[in-house]
Amino acid sequence: MSACVIYRQLARRGNVPQCYKDVLLARQLHGALCDPEAEADEQQKETEAAVHPGVYRLHYNPTLYRRPKKESDAAAIKAKIDEDAQGFIVATPSFRQQSNHYSVSSSRRLSSTKNKLLDLAFNKASEDRTPPRSFDNREAQPSEDDPYKPDPRAFQRCRPEYASTTLDLSQRPPAIRSERALQLLHKASVLKGSLTAADVAEFLRELGHLQPEHTSLARSDTRFIMLLRYSVENLRQFSHAQLLQVLESFVWLALSPAHSILGQFESELTQRAPQMSLPQLLLAADLWRCLKKPVPQFLQQLYDSVELQHMGVAELVQLVYIMGEGRHCPKDLVGRIETILLRHLDKLEPEEVGTVCLGLFKSQTSLSERAVACLVDKAHSVVGEMTDFAMVNVMKLLRFSHLDHKVWLEVMAQEVPRRVPGMGVMGLMHVALACSALHYRSDAILMSVAERLPSLAQQCRSKDSCKLLWSFGTLGIPPSQCPDLYSSLVAAMRQRKAEFEHYPEHLLTGLLGLAFVEQFPEDLLALALSPEFVSRALKKTQLELSKDLFTLDGTVGLELPHWTGPRLAVRPREEAAKMLWRYAQTDICQKPEVLEAERLLQDLLGGRQFVCKRMILPHTRSIDLLVHLDPTGIPLPVNVSLETAIIPEKSLSTSHAHKKLLAMVGVRLTEDLLTQMVSSKKDMEPSGLSHQSSPPALLRLEADEGVNQMRVESELATTRPCMLTDTPTNKTLVKLAIQVSNRNHYCYQSEQLMGLHAMKRRQLQLAGYRVVELNHWEWFPLLRKRQAEKLAYLHCKIYGSMD
Repeated sequence: MSACVIYRQLARRGNVPQCYKDVLLARQLHGALCDPEAEADEQQKETEAAVHPGVYRLHYNPTLYRRPKKESDAAAIKAKIDEDAQGFIVATPSFRQQSNHYSVSSSRRLSSTKNKLLDLAFNKASEDRTPPRSFDNREAQPSEDDPYKPDPRAFQRCRPEYASTTLDLSQRPPAIRSERALQLLHKASVLKGSLTAADVAEFLRELGHLQPEHTSLARSDTRFIMLLRYSVENLRQFSHAQLLQVLESFVWLALSPAHSILGQFESELTQRAPQMSLPQLLLAADLWRCLKKPVPQFLQQLYDSVELQHMGVAELVQLVYIMGEGRHCPKDLVGRIETILLRHLDKLEPEEVGTVCLGLFKSQTSLSERAVACLVDKAHSVVGEMTDFAMVNVMKLLRFSHLDHKVWLEVMAQEVPRRVPGMGVMGLMHVALACSALHYRSDAILMSVAERLPSLAQQCRSKDSCKLLWSFGTLGIPPSQCPDLYSSLVAAMRQRKAEFEHYPEHLLTGLLGLAFVEQFPEDLLALALSPEFVSRALKKTQLELSKDLFTLDGTVGLELPHWTGPRLAVRPREEAAKMLWRYAQTDICQKPEVLEAERLLQDLLGGRQFVCKRMILPHTRSIDLLVHLDPTGIPLPVNVSLETAIIPEKSLSTSHAHKKLLAMVGVRLTEDLLTQMVSSKKDMEPSGLSHQSSPPALLRLEADEGVNQMRVESELATTRPCMLTDTPTNKTLVKLAIQVSNRNHYCYQSEQLMGLHAMKRRQLQLAGYRVVELNHWEWFPLLRKRQAEKLAYLHCKIYGSMD
């Protein structure tokens, strides 16, 4: 309604605000008379508002005022504008109920359809202070003033070509005073009825020059909200350059990524993407990144529109950076990215190498092993010029690719200790995590990190402290080797305990890492196994935390006999056990080294009933070959009911049937094999074992004429049947848990077991089993040998364990 109508209504009530007196006075001074037709229209709206009081609107349309006819009048209006623009007009939650002559709910130029869209921006202005869900990080973040905080956009200063595809956040535009911003807002509110797309773009561009400390006031000003509404109305009238200019102004004005108006801009840019140039597309993507606004639809259009054949180095690196920040790379783009990356590899600057590695890691883009090796070769050649951030990014890529680049890892043993004093918590965490993922135990790297961390423990997020504990525990670094590390990180976990409410996976990660090295903080274990925490963790179905809870619960049951705290309920325990067994049946149980060991043990011991393939401790996530012997070494049928394992036996081996007699075969003995067999025989004799009572390995050494060539003939003897009445009690039963290991169970090029597998063997012993290792460096080469050699090896392992 017009100011005249409002004035008459308020005058009847005897309550005329000063703002309306000023407006009417201005109209009288400048000869502006009420338009009769407009007044009739406003009276009709007044009547409708009385019928529908819930949709009351206050309209202010300067086009109702006649233009001044004299230059002096124009000067007076300018003076009035300058006088009125004395401060920001801030919208409050009850803004629509307040009397304010700049409160514009709609414009007569806008259709009802447009108004429905524009009202989103107007009604949700309060969202300007609310971050979007996808960027809502309730976990403590490193301080903006953190001296160790890296700049992930530093690569954009490597080449001048980045100027056309990125926004340099370190170069703010020249600042304007707040008085100038007020004049711009007031002018926009007066001229809004005739604003063009170019006007709106220019107003927003200038407002983007406002000093950072004043931008929050500008964003809350009702006239700025009105300007945003007009930017949406003019979306299709903006040129590509103007549209990008407006988006850049939103960056400098720190517009919230949750602001609903940004959705309209994303839709417009998505539609325009096929007509935009590659630099424009990359710049738009970079501006969205600066706004911290996820725009998956626009990025998909970018990937569909991009032409890689003529892409330069800067454009390629920026594209991979955008892929990483968007956490996605279309599968059909991977091959083309790899081709052009290899073409430009020699031209990359050290910081660009780090950016490419980070982009591939974040987008989970799997290049070929050759391409990753070439990229890390390039990183190795310039490692001395790399920043700590770039070096850590290479480690992240290796962690994702599971590539053991030996030369790079060796140089890290020199680089990391040298750089550690200047690195922050996150960088140190990623170095340690990469080492654990690659199973690379380097004391030079890990001890330098361990010495640095206690002084930084207060800066650790829950994610940092828990992943560090996991890394050191996985690599089997005992607390005795670095006691301050474990105690400080556990203290950091307690300090950030509230974060586990939102990130339960971090608590489980940290506690498992501690369990690997026999550390059990009971207060944190009680929290992790509490019904409330378990319920919250199991709701995160995408993380499958049930396995971690199961492992933790089983560990508590075995290693803390005095425990009186909460335990995992039966149902989730059984569900996790079944899930792990299903996986084992389709994967671990079918591995050739396991099947061969099972088959030969059956042959050695006398039948399928003497070997059981199962998960003795299901929570340790791997299988065992279970064998029972009496005290004299005679094999006994495995009675599943005597076992305490959760998983029932579903099926036995699918290997060949038992052969009663092996044909005489000649097998060349190695010196090591002969030594093992002879020592095994000598060790067994004092225990009363003889060839007649033990399963067969009847050995006969022969010497050929004139040649000291040793050969072995192996014959499988018949083992006497073992009746159920002969079954000894559990106290005299010797239970063997035979482990068929592979290299993934050990640290890289080492005989040091990884944390989970070391914990399993410890817990098997606690449960009353003797652990027999078929080490991969011994068993795997034998798989290509004759059967007699394999049987002799197994005989030595089984009966050597009786010592």
